[in-house]
Amino acid sequence: MTALPCIEIETAPNPSASVIWLHGLGADGNDFVPIIPQLNLSACPAIRFVFPSAPSMAVTVNGGYVMPAWYDITERAINAREDLAGIHKSAAAISELIEREASRGIAYENIVLAGFSQGCAMSLQIGLRFPNALAGIMALSGYLPLANSLALERSEANSKTPIFMAHGVWDAVITLERAEASADALEKLGYQVDWNTYPMEHSLHPDELVDISRFLTMVLSKP
Repeated sequence: MTALPCIEIETAPNPSASVIWLHGLGADGNDFVPIIPQLNLSACPAIRFVFPSAPSMAVTVNGGYVMPAWYDITERAINAREDLAGIHKSAAAISELIEREASRGIAYENIVLAGFSQGCAMSLQIGLRFPNALAGIMALSGYLPLANSLALERSEANSKTPIFMAHGVWDAVITLERAEASADALEKLGYQVDWNTYPMEHSLHPDELVDISRFLTMVLSKP
């Protein structure tokens, strides 16, 4: 499998933690690089932020237009058929990034998986099924994919992994109701969901950056 191209930013030399941050549909690894200086990570250890870029593919819902995507989307409906093969292919490639961080000396329990929109879906897909316990999952403006198979496929190692979920109350791309249903499904399975909403559309809010900083500090600052 060809390794995903990545942008890497280290907050200080010799990082002991990593955050793998997955972009949304049509974006690339550059998308969230500018927010790193806006986060208050002063109480965190040195962090390596890894921003991979998804391969380009024809996206059905966008008329077959070729763009970076973690998987195909056939239609916007909540109950639309999901691209099982595409999700699994991207999950394998992203899981390799987690293993690469581990091979570079980062403990699994110091790795956070984060994502926005499609990237949010992938972070939940991978993080909840990953065989080693991770530090946390940041699920931004997205939803839980392949929800019906999670109960059978989930990893006991990540059953207590903290999950930060954030969503805009005016999001027209992925509705608030869809995100709330995802949070409810996770809570029914016993997951610890830190649910947050903001007065925004399908984007990031300044208050959200404060809460992201708080979450990363909580899960990465070991006593």
